[in-house]
Amino acid sequence: MHATAISSAKPARTSARGAFMEGCPVHLLRDKLRQARLRPTRQRVALGWLLFGKGSRHLTAEGLYEEAKAAKIPVSLATVYNSLHQFTGVGLLSEIAIEGPRTYFDTNPIPHYHFFIEETGALVDIPVGGVTLTQWPAVPDGCEVTRVDIVVRIRRLGEGEAVPVA
Repeated sequence: MHATAISSAKPARTSARGAFMEGCPVHLLRDKLRQARLRPTRQRVALGWLLFGKGSRHLTAEGLYEEAKAAKIPVSLATVYNSLHQFTGVGLLSEIAIEGPRTYFDTNPIPHYHFFIEETGALVDIPVGGVTLTQWPAVPDGCEVTRVDIVVRIRRLGEGEAVPVA
């Protein structure tokens, strides 16, 4: 199941709340966490809502922590880091290390590549088909390729408009 499409394999509940539960994104998020074998705690659900409720995007733990504070979600930075790593561990997110401790979490875990805009620190998707690998490197005996990360660093040339990004 992909993080960008919050869906449930189960039919919507028809409890005393009736149609209210049908199509409720928080309800679907709880199901998504359960399907990933994560207990849907209040903090995970709240952070998951912030992460997945805005579509496909890239953010840092600090950025998510600031969003949580702005939304008055009582959570520590350590809990944000733990939750992001748990979501990554079960395949709901992918982690992209840029340099040193700078790490972004991508709500689209399907393999794809990125532009890193140096002026703003933004990470954006390269359109599908924008990168073609023609040859894989030889992998040492006893090893296998698990993932390929490509980050193309870009910057604006001189004065003018902002960097155009698809």
